[in-house]
Amino acid sequence: MLSDTKQNLLQQLVSNATYEELIYSKGFLAGYIAKSSEGNLKIENTSVPLINVKPLIVYGTETGNAKKVASKLQANFKKEKINAKSVDIFQFDVKKLEKETLILFIISTQGEGELPLNAKDFYEKLKSSNVNLNQLSYAVFGLGDSSYPLFCEAGRLLDEVLEEKGAKRLLPLVKADVDFNPLVEAWQKDLQNLFSGVKSETKVAHSVQIIPHKKNYKGIIKHKIVLNDTGSNKETYHLEIISDDEIAYQPGDALGIIPKNSKEDIDFIINYFDAKSNDEIAIKNETKTVFDWLELRNIKGLSKRSLDLISEVLPFENIWEKADLIDVLKSIKTPKLESNSFQKILEILLPVAPRLYSISSSSEAHDGEVHLTVNLNKFNANDEKKTGFASQYFADFPLNQEFEFYIHKNENFRLPEDDKDIILIGPGTGIAPFRSFLAGRDANGAEGKNWLFFGEQHFTLDFYYQTEIQEWLSTGVLTKLSTAFSRDQEKKIYVQDRIKENAREFNSWIENGAYIYLCGQKEPMSKDVENTIVEVISTQRNISVEQAKTVVEELENQGRFLKDVY
Repeated sequence: MLSDTKQNLLQQLVSNATYEELIYSKGFLAGYIAKSSEGNLKIENTSVPLINVKPLIVYGTETGNAKKVASKLQANFKKEKINAKSVDIFQFDVKKLEKETLILFIISTQGEGELPLNAKDFYEKLKSSNVNLNQLSYAVFGLGDSSYPLFCEAGRLLDEVLEEKGAKRLLPLVKADVDFNPLVEAWQKDLQNLFSGVKSETKVAHSVQIIPHKKNYKGIIKHKIVLNDTGSNKETYHLEIISDDEIAYQPGDALGIIPKNSKEDIDFIINYFDAKSNDEIAIKNETKTVFDWLELRNIKGLSKRSLDLISEVLPFENIWEKADLIDVLKSIKTPKLESNSFQKILEILLPVAPRLYSISSSSEAHDGEVHLTVNLNKFNANDEKKTGFASQYFADFPLNQEFEFYIHKNENFRLPEDDKDIILIGPGTGIAPFRSFLAGRDANGAEGKNWLFFGEQHFTLDFYYQTEIQEWLSTGVLTKLSTAFSRDQEKKIYVQDRIKENAREFNSWIENGAYIYLCGQKEPMSKDVENTIVEVISTQRNISVEQAKTVVEELENQGRFLKDVY
């Protein structure tokens, strides 16, 4: 008898093989069995992949990391003569699962253990469907950040529902932390060994990779100013942070904080439940005061999971997606509170997740200080004006008062060698890491050329770090500057328009080996910019759009097109 895994791989071999391959296999096995019966069993080559094993790589991503892993995996498989293809999970119909025999899922986790936006619909349809996936073998590679609650939860959920529908797990779920590249390589090796029938010697099949404990620093904000001039629609802060400890970071890294809920919000919730701030409550063998629990429990922008659980304790109706806990409480006209309602709510609420902000300073150029560029996020929810939790926390945080933070290493957004040219595309607060890049290159005397694209609403009101940028231009640190201030003329102009205007030179830089960096809002900016880059390459090289997309994908695989979008 064969194990389930071997049986399924054999089925894949047979179903995908040509008639000639089946005839060859029949003869090969007959001879193999004959040798075995004579005691001469010998495997001459166990590293040849199974005939026509064609894995489908399906990725679910929010910021692009899962897509990057999928592209890298596909390219590496191609080198090993494994014919794989990849597809965005958003474009993959659940009904097609019943026709597939081998799928590798790569999926990231967002916020409170949520699936990426492009994967939510797929997951919900799969969970509620009655598909029979007995013919499907699969493996799931989860991407996450161990600093967040429910680490790699999206991967766990997908792995679980696939098994529920009868699919056979080739390898146990892999949970990868922020520095995921080493684990990707190990996973690929494990898969190739499996395809070849070689017993794996690696540990990846049972791996949970967590970055060693991030060092927490204590520091103060010594300086804080609003970068916008009076009359701007924006409120963007420049923060300068110092610590008694030497803060180790590189250009491209981010600062992570866990913001605390305001006393005003905490008091509202305590009063609603008629609780006392100093009362002690035990949750999972940990005892804290009510105030301390609420200070670091997430009560903002609640996930569907949290809202569903809260509704079981306090029934409510007509609440909007991502509502705050206070919104929920205000919507309940006649609350039916039980003696343990408050305890249950506290148990449902997850810890506040860290917030990451790109560092806009260079350790060499700014004497070890850490600078941030933080836009106060303003939005409307249910006709009520609101602000972002973490950005408001920084806006309100007093000078010279101690707080804790850590450095989030971003190995996927690093400067190249000093002699390489770089193109930096950073509208709005996307300028942050590029101030770090340029200051660092200036301090180190890097020889590579630097081209910056920056955009905001108004030249006179919103040109962040204008004096420094003009200084870099005059000294030659900045080779070229292209700005786009969208509201200074009747027709809005964005950074992608400036890329089009400079199409010939932009393509020339790429052909001469330049690295492209993109930072800022994912929707719609980053997609618009990427589409424009594809268009520029297509027109300048006189190739099709599909061919230009392949060029961009190759740039990503080579590490020459790097994105830090949110």
